[in-house]
Amino acid sequence: MNFALILFILTVVTGIFYVAERMKFLPERRAKAEEAVRRFEEDNHEALDRMEPSVVDARNDLRAKLLRQPWWLEYTAGLFPVIAIVFLLRSFLFEPFRIPSGSMLPTLHVGDFILVNKYEYGLRLPVANTKVLEIGAPKRGDVIVFRYPVDTSIDYIKRVVGVPGDTVEYRNKVLYVNGVEQKLAAPRDFIDENTMVTLTEYDETLGDVNHLVAFDHRRPSWVPEGAISKKEPSCTYNETGFICKVPEGHYFAMGDNRDNSEDSRYWGFVPDENLVGRAVLIWANFGDMSRVGGFR
Repeated sequence: MNFALILFILTVVTGIFYVAERMKFLPERRAKAEEAVRRFEEDNHEALDRMEPSVVDARNDLRAKLLRQPWWLEYTAGLFPVIAIVFLLRSFLFEPFRIPSGSMLPTLHVGDFILVNKYEYGLRLPVANTKVLEIGAPKRGDVIVFRYPVDTSIDYIKRVVGVPGDTVEYRNKVLYVNGVEQKLAAPRDFIDENTMVTLTEYDETLGDVNHLVAFDHRRPSWVPEGAISKKEPSCTYNETGFICKVPEGHYFAMGDNRDNSEDSRYWGFVPDENLVGRAVLIWANFGDMSRVGGFR
């Protein structure tokens, strides 16, 4: 059972108790409290007329005790506003994720906690993920979170390199989009701290987006036949790389750590219905808080 479904169920259950509290349980406690206070005042009217502190406090304590929520309502109706706010924010505005692998190095590191914009690519119903309102669509260079096409219970994060209608070619570790080479510049060493392997880092210009990529030049640019879990009909693989035509309603996504990323080269295109949102911010990395902030 995924967290979105658990949160939805909690929202519904606590919401039912919240309505029951407002409509039934609270009015009943108020009626009982007023009746008990009325009898108390009748029995102690002389002391109350003299405003004896102990009697006044006893009356107030009696009212507070009878109005107090029982524990089972505190943990249901009492939590509903908080759970509902979290559910709405997480479902329609922003959702946090943690980067579990190095496939997006050097842009995103293992342990980065990122914030994902949920509404930029259209409002979707929670749990079902059905789009109910068109707002926008991924652009080349966007870093997207999506449900893994092979197993939709898993979330993946990659960079969009091809949008519907694009021809994406990867040849000798150079990316071409619609026949245009996406330039690489300023090579330098980058050490993957998880594997202690030295990679080569470049600035890549992908359309209007300039971002970082990394290559392991010990590895070939072609994709091994046995590693491909799904061959798309519009993709052709060869000894230097591949070429794909992106169909409507789909996106071609690759990791910035080009030789250490399982992406569209291996399992095909990302369908629009699998989109979760666009990664916009690193909000924490408890191993290196200097990483907090935006990224390209």
